[in-house]
Amino acid sequence: MNPLRFRVSAILFALMLAVLLSCATTGPGGKTSFIVIPTSQEVGIGAGMAEQVEASDTILDDQVWQDYITEVGNKVVAVCDRQDIEYHFKVIQSDQVNAFAAPGGYIYFYTGLLREMDSEAEMAAVMAHEISHVVARHGVKRLQSALGVAIAYELAFGGEGAGEAMDAAIGIGMGLLFADYSRGAEREADNFGIQYMVKAGYNPQGALGMFETLARLGGGGSSNVFEGLARSHPETQERIANANAQIVAMQPLPAGLTMNKSRYHQMLKRFPPKQ
Repeated sequence: MNPLRFRVSAILFALMLAVLLSCATTGPGGKTSFIVIPTSQEVGIGAGMAEQVEASDTILDDQVWQDYITEVGNKVVAVCDRQDIEYHFKVIQSDQVNAFAAPGGYIYFYTGLLREMDSEAEMAAVMAHEISHVVARHGVKRLQSALGVAIAYELAFGGEGAGEAMDAAIGIGMGLLFADYSRGAEREADNFGIQYMVKAGYNPQGALGMFETLARLGGGGSSNVFEGLARSHPETQERIANANAQIVAMQPLPAGLTMNKSRYHQMLKRFPPKQ
C-alpha cells in the first residue's frame, strides 16, 4: 500500500471516529446512542417549540401551582441520568387529558390530566415518565430521523443554512409533538420513570395508580382519551403487570416513600372551574 495513501486514510478514519464519538450520548442506565444534533441545538429547538406552545395555549396563571410542579419536577430531575440541561415545568389550562415533553427538557401538564390524578405520587409518576423521554432523547432521535441528514448536519456543524435548519427543526418538532413514540421507547420511559420516582422519594404505587386511571379513562387498552399518553403506549394491563413485576424486583423499597394525597387534593382546589 502507498504509505501516503495509508496515512491519509488513517487520518480520515480518525476524524470520522472523532465525529462519531462526539455524537455519542448516554441515556438512562448508561445506555449509549449516537445523535448528531448537539445538546445546545436540542435545547434551542425545545425553547422554540416551548415559545410556540405558550403562544397558542393558556398557561395556568397560578404561581403556587408553578412552584409546586417545579418542586416535584426538580425532585425527579435530581436523581435522573441527565444533568447537562435545565428542565422547565409548566401547567396548561385545558380540559385535555395529557402531558408531554419537548426536546431539551420542556415539560407540560394539562389541568385536565392533573384533575384525574389522585396523589402527588401519581403526578410524579407522569413527571418521571416524561423526564425519562428527555433523558433518553427519544424526541431528539425521532426529530433527527424526520429532519434527514442534510438538515441534521447543518444543526450539528453550522454553516450558512444553520438558521433555516433551526426553523425547520422547530416546525417539524411541533408536528411531531403528539406523534407516537415506539412501544420500546414507551416501555423504557415506564421502566426508568418508576426507578426515578422511587429515588425521588415517591411510592411506586403512584405509578400503578396512574396506569389504573389510564385504564379507567381508556377502557383498559390504548385509546385517545389520554392523547399522547395512551395512543402508542403498550396496553394498559400489560403496563400494570410490568410495573408490578418491577416493583417486586426493587424490594426492599426505601422507607418513608410518600403518596402525598392530602397536599395534592388541596392543590387541586386552586384550579379554576372546568372550561
